[in-house]
Amino acid sequence: MNRRLLTDADFQEALEREKKIRVFQDNAIIDMSSSIVRFDDDTVVTQSGVGDLMYHRRSECEFFELRRRS
Repeated sequence: MNRRLLTDADFQEALEREKKIRVFQDNAIIDMSSSIVRFDDDTVVTQSGVGDLMYHRRSECEFFELRRRS
């Protein structure tokens, strides 16, 4: 189950709870099962492993938190 991240509050919650996210650009997955390291109005930085940082433009991508069904 996925929850779309839109607001700063959504991104902050995912960062604080160390939730895994998926990132889509042009209807393709470009980053999967990463954690948010930091974000601002323009960029979201994710990390999937040691030293494996990716920078995503908020205006060009869609972000989804991965959630398990209850």
